[in-house]
Amino acid sequence: MKLLLLYGTTEGQTQKVARFMAEHLAEQGHQTLLLNAMEASASNGSAKNGTLAAQGIDRVIIAASLHAGRYQSPVIHFVREHLSEINARPNAFISVSLAAASHDDDDIDGLKQCIAEFTHQTGWTPQRIHHVAGAFRYTSYDFLKRWAMKYIAYRKGAPTDTRRDYELTDWADLAQFADTFVQAAR
Repeated sequence: MKLLLLYGTTEGQTQKVARFMAEHLAEQGHQTLLLNAMEASASNGSAKNGTLAAQGIDRVIIAASLHAGRYQSPVIHFVREHLSEINARPNAFISVSLAAASHDDDDIDGLKQCIAEFTHQTGWTPQRIHHVAGAFRYTSYDFLKRWAMKYIAYRKGAPTDTRRDYELTDWADLAQFADTFVQAAR
C-alpha cells in the first residue's frame, strides 16, 4: 500500500510526527510519500510531479499544527487543490496542538471549532480525525513568545521551566492510530 503523508509544520513537531508515522508504516511494509506542504505549494500544488492517482497513492494522511487557532495555509491550499483525489481515497487528518494534551472542556471545544473552520476553508470532511499533543519549544522561542507560552502553560498546569523543551506527543497512541487507519482502510 502506498500512502501520501502531507504535513504542515511551524516549529517542527508536526514534521517529527509525520516522520514517525512514515517510519512506523514503512516498518510494516507500506510505502509512504512524505511531503512538506510548503514544498507542494512551491511546485504549484502538485504532489511531486503529478496527481495522486499518477503517483499510485492508495491512502492519504494530512497533518497540520494549530497556531493561534489556524492551520498552515499551504496545507489548506493543497487540500483545496486535491480535494476530489483526497476524497476518492481512505483519508485522515492529524491535528497537532498543545490543546490536544488538555482535558479542559474549553480546550476541547476550541479544537472542535478549529476543525470546523478547517473543513469550511477546505471543503474537506476527513474520514478520520486524530488529535496529537504537540510540544513546548521554549528554547527556540523569542522572548515574547517564550513569555506568552510560559503564561499559557502556567494557566493550564503545564511545564513552565523555559530552559528546556517539553514534548507532549504520545508516540504509542500515534502508532496505534496509524495501524488502525491502515487496517480499516483495507
